Amino acid sequence: MDHFPTNWGNPRSEDVDNYNTYPVASHIAKVPHSVTQIAGYGHTSGHPTSHTQQPVVTGTSVLGIKYKGGVMMSADNLASYGSLARFRDVERLHQVADFTVIGASGDISDFQYVKHLLDSQMIKEYNADDGHTLATPNIYEYLWRVMYNRRSKMNPLWNTFVLGGVHKGEKFLGAIDLKGTPYQSPSIATGFGSHLAQPILRKEIEMRGGEENISEEDAVQILKKCMKVLFYRDARSMNKFQLAKITDEGVTISEPMSVETEWAFAEKIRGYGA
Repeated sequence: MDHFPTNWGNPRSEDVDNYNTYPVASHIAKVPHSVTQIAGYGHTSGHPTSHTQQPVVTGTSVLGIKYKGGVMMSADNLASYGSLARFRDVERLHQVADFTVIGASGDISDFQYVKHLLDSQMIKEYNADDGHTLATPNIYEYLWRVMYNRRSKMNPLWNTFVLGGVHKGEKFLGAIDLKGTPYQSPSIATGFGSHLAQPILRKEIEMRGGEENISEEDAVQILKKCMKVLFYRDARSMNKFQLAKITDEGVTISEPMSVETEWAFAEKIRGYGA
């Protein structure tokens, strides 16, 4: 076996590689130098192109709700390595342009890639200096196409994105999953929050007679309530999260905060603290 780190597990010669699956040195030596430069034999690792089959470092739920003055979103700061609470200060809410915020569930590295795409697009818009900027619906359409394109290549970005913003006085809140499926709603929750937080969000909107009857203070309390429930019930969440507020005046993303919790009831649960 070849013990050079980049070639671990690959045969040293074709004598032990009957199917010639790896372009080892003895094979390359028989190929003219010009061909090796064109084909890239001298630099290939010999491995097939691979796609992500399962996300590694992930974030859990992102929540969003429309209220009278705009849109409010929340996401915690935990990035989990499997079931390990590995990174505890990851910001999963990101401002794009002047009136848009994107939040991401799923693979953190794919989210970083998408942030790079969006930031690069914003730089191009700024350099064009034509008096027009991309609004939230435009960014939503762009991200929709990106996600569907990657899905069609069987190499999806392992995320569900939530976009919130305000455009010409109209509130916008939409989500896009890893298959490129878009949908819009007065309230949105991804990850485990789609099971635990979405019913709470919908109930609060219904109880108040619609999103226009929800004040900014109400929206904050509703999201804090949902984040508290998720901290209790979602093993991939933590009691440290941020809120993003999007209004006609712009975007405000809060510093990390937490909610007060009560665990005394757990003392009656068999096995707790054992």
